[in-house]
Amino acid sequence: MPKIKPFEEHRDRYESWFERNKLAYLSELNAVKEVLPEGECVEVGVGTGRFAAPLGIKVGVEPSKKMAEVAEKRGIKVIPGVAEDLPFEDSSLDCILMVTTICFVDDPEKTIREAYRVLKPGGYLIIGFVDRESPIGREYEEKKDKSLFYREARFFSTKELIELLKKQGFIVDRIVQTLFHRLDEIREIEPVKEGYGEGSFVVIRARKVS
Repeated sequence: MPKIKPFEEHRDRYESWFERNKLAYLSELNAVKEVLPEGECVEVGVGTGRFAAPLGIKVGVEPSKKMAEVAEKRGIKVIPGVAEDLPFEDSSLDCILMVTTICFVDDPEKTIREAYRVLKPGGYLIIGFVDRESPIGREYEEKKDKSLFYREARFFSTKELIELLKKQGFIVDRIVQTLFHRLDEIREIEPVKEGYGEGSFVVIRARKVS
């Protein structure tokens, strides 16, 4: 079952996070933009369209009706569905974006395998997430039992996701990071740096080779 209950019931609180943490959000947006290839992309777990809309992504997949309603108001065509069973033909997409989605799927391995299936050869899967081994990731992990949204989340380290991607046949061709301070210490839009191990928000770009 997709973990949508808190998003269905507390959509407005989810949206307010982006307003309260606007500098962190814009930093994350810049990190995704840094690795996003040209051409059409589909966001899986599009939520309210907070990333898809400013990135020019027109199509998203989302299991939560309440979240999809907001995304559609932002101009996104939302297809009901889950990451483990994507409503697309084999080798039909150029690019898939997932931002924090991997933390909420029921089966991460199947999710990545399904992305591989629907991507064209040479297509990209881009995963943005909070690294479990980072300062913000450790804080989220410690407080997850008290969190409305992260209670059922599974946080990953960057190394774990790299291994999952390689196992399904992807080649990781770029990794960037941002958020080098705790959320309450961010005073400006944070830089985007290559690699991982310093920033709490990491974006992995992986390419399907065959």
